[in-house]
Amino acid sequence: MSSTELPETRTLAPAARVREVRVAEGEELRSFALPGLTLTVRSRPGLRQGLPPALYVHGLGGSSQNWSTLMPLLADRVDGEALDLPGFGDSPPPDDGNYSVTGHARAVIRYLDAAGRGPVHLVGNSLGGAAVTRVAAVRPDLVRTLTLVSPALPELRAQRSAWPTVALAVPGVAPLFARLTKDWTPEQRVRGVLSLCYGDPGRVTDEGLRHAVEEMERRLELPYFWDAMARSARGIVDAYTLGGQHGLWRQAERVLAPTLLVYGGRDQLVSYRMARRAAAAFRGSRLLTLPEAGHVAMMEYPETVAAAVRELIDDEGGS
Repeated sequence: MSSTELPETRTLAPAARVREVRVAEGEELRSFALPGLTLTVRSRPGLRQGLPPALYVHGLGGSSQNWSTLMPLLADRVDGEALDLPGFGDSPPPDDGNYSVTGHARAVIRYLDAAGRGPVHLVGNSLGGAAVTRVAAVRPDLVRTLTLVSPALPELRAQRSAWPTVALAVPGVAPLFARLTKDWTPEQRVRGVLSLCYGDPGRVTDEGLRHAVEEMERRLELPYFWDAMARSARGIVDAYTLGGQHGLWRQAERVLAPTLLVYGGRDQLVSYRMARRAAAAFRGSRLLTLPEAGHVAMMEYPETVAAAVRELIDDEGGS
């Protein structure tokens, strides 16, 4: 990954939308154009001037909306922004079609360089956790603290419940799955995702379910939806096979930023057993384990996660 790209000039250009993306009260949504790449950024300004910046990065199939519950809980500590990775949320596909973990990490780096917001308190979930691990390893100047929620770091034996997601990486599987499930309603799809990602799907409110169904309806209208999913899943699998200095575990050992690791005991995608290995890999890290949480602890237990992030920031003198 290149770490020598020059910052580019920020321009505001509305991204093409199938329908409007939901923006919660207190949030702002804007488009950020870079050569060959346009990113949608969801911001939650801090409660006072001068707060340090934070950047939140979602996982596979997610979007910046995954952070809408956590961001206001940290608005007293940081000036928050959440990124839609290329091809997800409201960000269009990258011109080069690169959905690898390195490609997503490069998108984060390019945004931070161009926006001039670094160093930031960097937070990532799942695929986003893998991407920001690379960012912290190769560009330590951009990262104040690192928080990883169920990061997609290599496992030798993936859980059986994660196999369908891994299968998306196989060429031809995504379009086949799209055909086989063409009669599924958006609500059926959302309930399937919730059962996979939440430790207890019952924690999702009726309003939250309605918003998720509306977002699913919007995404299914995007012509590149399945392609972005399949290529990003393939990117995760490919990253798992890399060895040497480019391996994610090797890069985890290079991270200098104070790190918080968050793992859920009911996570069906990232094994709870990986928490111990991660705690050993990230030097001086602190570990938060939530036995009842699934893959998206920041959405299931936002207050608990926010308290741990706040403690990390305070201990590093970041507020």
